[in-house]
Amino acid sequence: MRVLRTAAEVRAAVAGARARNARVGLVPTMGAFHDGHISLMRAARDAHDLVVVSLFVNPTQFGPAEDLAAYPRDEQRDARIAEQAGVDILFAPSVAEMYPHGFSTTIHVSGLTDVMDGAARPGHFDGVATVVAKLFAIVGPDAAYFGQKDAQQVLVVRRVARDLNLPVRVVGCPIVREPDGLAMSSRNVYLDAADRARATALHRALVAAEDVVARSSTSADVILDAARAELRAAGIQPEYLDLRSPDDLTEVDEVAPTALLAVAARVGAARLIDNTILETR
Repeated sequence: MRVLRTAAEVRAAVAGARARNARVGLVPTMGAFHDGHISLMRAARDAHDLVVVSLFVNPTQFGPAEDLAAYPRDEQRDARIAEQAGVDILFAPSVAEMYPHGFSTTIHVSGLTDVMDGAARPGHFDGVATVVAKLFAIVGPDAAYFGQKDAQQVLVVRRVARDLNLPVRVVGCPIVREPDGLAMSSRNVYLDAADRARATALHRALVAAEDVVARSSTSADVILDAARAELRAAGIQPEYLDLRSPDDLTEVDEVAPTALLAVAARVGAARLIDNTILETR
């Protein structure tokens, strides 16, 4: 595996692979790798001849009061994990490489970013959309892999690719969970033992909602009440708990035939998100 620092180096490496008719897969990340990231790398490895993983803690997607400075970073550990997962190129640029002096372009996706994390974290998805568009321009992948835990992000990136005519297939991969159901996240390291136990209520809330639908109730009120009860029992006040269309994030009042149930909550020092797709049988 090669660790490259500049866009020019990555473009040259990809051009060499393309000359051999290689298929190129990209996994955009902010590092602090866990099994969820590894699942994305393996999915890319299975489908492509050249796998590029970007490792860049993107400052433009953090708000002024968010955890940019504290976000976990360990490039040497991440490089070992990426290499073991079969990655060919680890692209680890500096902030100056990605945002050189005078950088003044931002991509904004209307509609999809007005709700959920977009409402809770103003400007967050502008940063995501901009950095992902840059990565697509640098790497030129055939496909890019994202975790479904960030369901809204997957939709935003797909819209960017569609609207800007970028020839990239955006692949959403299944959520990877701990044995007790907690969705894997780099921010889980912020949880102390007590909050780690409380955090499992997010997944229990989703399961309770799935159970409601399995018992043939598709009403949003009934589904959300069941999910809120699990959160309340753990002393968690959600930042949002929404039932929305999995296609465009419009609010829905029933599961017909599918719906995205998404939750965000602060548990101790960590802000956590999770979701599930509800569907009628």
